[in-house]
Amino acid sequence: ALFHAMMRINNILLDFSRDMWTYISLNYFTQKIAEGEVGSSTMPHKVNPIDFENCEGNLGIANSLFGHLSSKLPVSRLQRDLTDSTVLRNFGVPVGHSVLAFTSLARGLGKIGLNKQRLHDDLEANWAVVAEAIQTILRRERIPNAYEMLKELTRTNEAITEKTIAQFVKGLPGDKVPQRVKDEMLQITPHNYIGVLP
Repeated sequence: ALFHAMMRINNILLDFSRDMWTYISLNYFTQKIAEGEVGSSTMPHKVNPIDFENCEGNLGIANSLFGHLSSKLPVSRLQRDLTDSTVLRNFGVPVGHSVLAFTSLARGLGKIGLNKQRLHDDLEANWAVVAEAIQTILRRERIPNAYEMLKELTRTNEAITEKTIAQFVKGLPGDKVPQRVKDEMLQITPHNYIGVLP
């Protein structure tokens, strides 16, 4: 049970490390530049997310060994098998790789900074995300086919902008959608909508 618990913890951190690597690649996070550190052997301008990569590698090794320990130790040939003694001597190896991974992850997190401009630009370029909030409000107000209306608006392979959303909201029939509801919808932006309506 202990080894499986460690594997679950490691899997969560492995997923987090991969996400951080991706966020850095998307330039949502920047990394502090260490004087004299080699970022890439072929690209002098690049700062590799080496700590997150090291974390991922060490967690992969640890989980492979934890998996072997978990499946090997409960099994013994006719209760006379001594192979568990060899396996038990390596108990510290996956623990050590886990500790190395945790250290790398903490070091990597200590080197990052938020790229607010990049996040702002990405949100500003994705006004389609507010369609979820708008259709939820329309459903709350019992407007029929709210989902379909927003699907038709947003699935066009064209850019959905603030103007697109505003025109849609303002064009809703006043006899079905009161102005107070339109005003509420017009307050929603990609910058303030986090998936939960007040």
